[in-house]
Amino acid sequence: MKKQAKGIIALSAVLVALLGGGYAYMKLTPEDSGEQSGKSSELQLLATTADGEGTVLVSDGGSETGEVKKAVITNKSGTLKVVKKSAPTAEGESAAYTLEGYTDLKLDDGMIAALVNNGNGMAAKSIVARDCDNTAKYGFDKPNATVEFTYESGNTAKFIVGDTAPSTESIYVMVDGENDVYAVEPSNVAVYMRELKNFVETTVLEKPDDGSEPDVKNVEVERSDMESSIYIEYDKSSEEAHSGGTSSSFKMKSPTESYLTVESSTPIITGMFGLNASDLYVLHCKDADIKDAGLSEPFCKVTVECKDGSRNVLLLSEVFADNSGKKCCYGMLEGGNVIYIIAADNAPWLTVQPIDVASKMLITSYVWNITELSASCGDEKADFVIKPVDPDNKPETPSSDDYKVTLNGKEFDTERYRKFFAFVNGSNAEEFALGVPVPEGEPQATIKLYDSFRGKTETYDFYDDSVMRSLIVVDGESKYYCTKSFVSVLLDNIRRLESDEAFVTTW
Repeated sequence: MKKQAKGIIALSAVLVALLGGGYAYMKLTPEDSGEQSGKSSELQLLATTADGEGTVLVSDGGSETGEVKKAVITNKSGTLKVVKKSAPTAEGESAAYTLEGYTDLKLDDGMIAALVNNGNGMAAKSIVARDCDNTAKYGFDKPNATVEFTYESGNTAKFIVGDTAPSTESIYVMVDGENDVYAVEPSNVAVYMRELKNFVETTVLEKPDDGSEPDVKNVEVERSDMESSIYIEYDKSSEEAHSGGTSSSFKMKSPTESYLTVESSTPIITGMFGLNASDLYVLHCKDADIKDAGLSEPFCKVTVECKDGSRNVLLLSEVFADNSGKKCCYGMLEGGNVIYIIAADNAPWLTVQPIDVASKMLITSYVWNITELSASCGDEKADFVIKPVDPDNKPETPSSDDYKVTLNGKEFDTERYRKFFAFVNGSNAEEFALGVPVPEGEPQATIKLYDSFRGKTETYDFYDDSVMRSLIVVDGESKYYCTKSFVSVLLDNIRRLESDEAFVTTW
């Protein structure tokens, strides 16, 4: 190694030791670099350790363990008053704080605690100017925030937050009564520049404390663009074993009776719990605010009743576009005092239609709950009777071997019946036909069954409606439309019953 290089390394080590791990900046001056003159290079010291680094700026008269009793924060959006609501515990829990005048709101306790914890004991990164006679150039003529702590001891500490330092990740801070300007970490003081709404929770309605799903009894969605509300209630029969083929434990009762699909109905039933707003519109809202937001006569009203007797009503306005073009609505809980801004994507009640949550399955009975099934189409008719092999010992998980079947009074292969039922069970509704008059005359096809578990007979009549679709009348009431080709396939499969041909399962 050359002597010159060894000398640089040795000098660097000496500088680090002298500066105590502080910042040392060194360079070779161009005129002495040796590139042109041939002279040996010379090190120049440009800066040393950050002056003032680690200086505690805010404390209880010099004690860093002082307990803050209250704090007053004034920034460009207003004034926040922080008060202690509980002292530290022997178990090690820290003191808890709240905002004076807003204890009736759901506050973000962590953010409020930061208003105390971030400033108390705050240390500087460096000192920028001692005994400064022009503090305005650091933003202290129009400060971003002024913070005053009052300690349990009676001592006070006040500091002022100025501008962000150019080209550095620091913010200027001054201690009240002194003219020294310090640089501090932005993360220590950013919280003091926030407005009130940043300390209020944006969750419209909390989920149950234990984290479980809410035990909903019924849900009603009323909307000004719908003639009838959507009313959904818990189906108690779903608790029983072999209750049926529906996958949801809820049923729609209005505007028509229908089973529901889990994926589409769950957001409607339980989506109010844990609903988050994208922003807050008005805190401590008055009647005039509610009217201005379109919530005195809301576009949409969602009512959820739970089995414990609790009742929550969510009011939603019509959709509007915010400044970024995102679709939103105003929302609030009935009787509440906060108006939220909610993204339309998070409020499915604004657009849901009955067909969106209804199960497309017409027949939802469990196959072995049916004791009688008939299917007719034109001159073709099939009458099934299904009985357990041993009525006194029905298995928990029955199969074809546990039942015997007759077709038109003759013994029939049970497994083949099960396959025919699977085809019938696959008949799907495509859209509602509510209020459509029942056609006169005979239907094209009819499926009729008796569900012994429910003790109910259901009749499905299929009528010609158009070239491509059929009208389905359930128990004498027009309910759905389906693809017309299903009726043709039903006729074909009835004809195949007494043959060995596989049933057609597509249409």
